[in-house]
Amino acid sequence: MIVLVLSACPAGLRGDLTKWLYEVSAGVFVGKVSARIREHLWERVLDTSGSGRAILVWNAKGEQGLKFCVKDHHWDPVDLDGLTLMKRPSRKKPTSAPGLKPGWSKAGARRRFGGRKP
Repeated sequence: MIVLVLSACPAGLRGDLTKWLYEVSAGVFVGKVSARIREHLWERVLDTSGSGRAILVWNAKGEQGLKFCVKDHHWDPVDLDGLTLMKRPSRKKPTSAPGLKPGWSKAGARRRFGGRKP
């Protein structure tokens, strides 16, 4: 069984995939096809999806029981000791709040330097 999720892809690609798979929701396709057909469909998605995103998941032998391919998605698959996990992009936090001066606060300076100024 495979699950294929498309977003921001051309309508022609969605219509083409309905020849092989059931569209259970907008952009979500499921079906049971052979490995050869699965690879052919994935190649077709890569060729015709343009700037859209796609995720293909299928059942496979192994610890997780599934494998997947990703195209232009924000999350990246990462192999960790034989398990494939999705790595989320880190959100960079600002190093300091706007309007604050770098250095010790008055209370921190007193605590660190015992009441004398640095």
